[in-house]
Amino acid sequence: MKKILFASTALVATAGVAAAEITIGGSARFGLAYDESQADETRIEQRMRVNITGIAETDAGVKLEARFRLEANEDSHANDISGRGPGAAGFAVSYGGLRVDVGNVSNVLDSGDQVDYYGYGIGFTSFLEANSNFNGPATGFGADSKDFTTIKARYTVGDFSASVSYKETRAQAAVPVSPGVGGSLAVAADEEWQLGLGYTLANGMAIGAVYSDTDSAGDYWVLGLNGTAGAVGYTVMVGDGDNQQDVSVSASINYEVSSATSIRALVADGGVTGADTAYGLGFRHGLGGGVTLAGGVGSDSSGNTLADLGVSFSF
Repeated sequence: MKKILFASTALVATAGVAAAEITIGGSARFGLAYDESQADETRIEQRMRVNITGIAETDAGVKLEARFRLEANEDSHANDISGRGPGAAGFAVSYGGLRVDVGNVSNVLDSGDQVDYYGYGIGFTSFLEANSNFNGPATGFGADSKDFTTIKARYTVGDFSASVSYKETRAQAAVPVSPGVGGSLAVAADEEWQLGLGYTLANGMAIGAVYSDTDSAGDYWVLGLNGTAGAVGYTVMVGDGDNQQDVSVSASINYEVSSATSIRALVADGGVTGADTAYGLGFRHGLGGGVTLAGGVGSDSSGNTLADLGVSFSF
């Protein structure tokens, strides 16, 4: 990640600021992707993301951050490309073991504070992830506008951590006064609360749980376990909720063949009655300089074959 440091006399003279900087960093990827369910089954996959973060720290050690994102990727059709951003900003304040995020930020589940909700994704696009057959509410930081503000707090002490998040989406709809007569706008609120707990064991294994309560989707919960055993990294997850007919289960592994090459496998089942088991197999190979060659093949919960091959890099 490149850093642009502002050490001007104006900044030094700013009262109460011990340090300040702007960091610019991101990632990019391009290659080929295949999706059996699409009219144009094969497409050129491309995406570039740039995160711009402003950071300041007071003399008392309170750290403040503000971030937004720029993004360019393929559009709705196979050969269309588009760009968006800067998106809405996200802010954070942290001191000691406490961190509070507000604005365009992830909730507890999407942030991965307590549960590794995505696991080891397959392919250079991660076209299959551990949550492929899960119906949990996952909203997060992005390069677009939001119709809600998310507030999330996390506190860590030793090997234990706890997180809570809240957001309220408001949608306006026309309500007629009488048949055939126009009416006023009614505002409908959809609240979401999430609570997560996590604990890291002595052997590096981490266990966690997230509970979510949303007006529109009802209750939802996820239990997760992840860790490493030698050259193998693993995630195991189970979840259920009012918006699911069956309990969802998933497992993903990452096997380090060498210091540069790894093999990944994933399986996810449940969620909706009649849904197929999602599964995939992929590889990743580091080419040096932050560049990775990756690819994979798999099948989603609708039984469609998916595959990709390409490179990704960070900067």
